[in-house]
Amino acid sequence: MRGNIAQLMQQAQRVQDNLKRVQEELAALEVAGQSGGGKVAVTLTGKFDCRRVRIDPSLLDDADMLEDLIAAAINDAVGKVNTETARRTSAATAGLPLPPGLGF
Repeated sequence: MRGNIAQLMQQAQRVQDNLKRVQEELAALEVAGQSGGGKVAVTLTGKFDCRRVRIDPSLLDDADMLEDLIAAAINDAVGKVNTETARRTSAATAGLPLPPGLGF
C-alpha cells in the first residue's frame, strides 16, 4: 500500500512538472485565426493576448462587415488556442489515473 502511495505521488509530481512546462509553452504559443478568406487575420498567444491584427484594405469601407470578420477571426483563433491547450494538457496528464470528469 505504501509503495502505491509513493508511486502515485511521484506520478502526480511528474504531471505537475509537465503541466508547468505546458503552461510555459502555451504562453509562448502564437495562433492565427482568419476570416473572410484570409482578408482578416488575428494572432493570439496561448494566454489569449492579441499580438497582431491584419485587415485587408479593401474592407475598410464596410464597417459592419469588418466588425463581423474581426469577431469571426478572433473566434477562430480562440478555438485553435482551446484545442491546442486541451491537446497539450491531455498529453501532460497522461498516465495519471484521474476520476472521470476531473481534468486539468
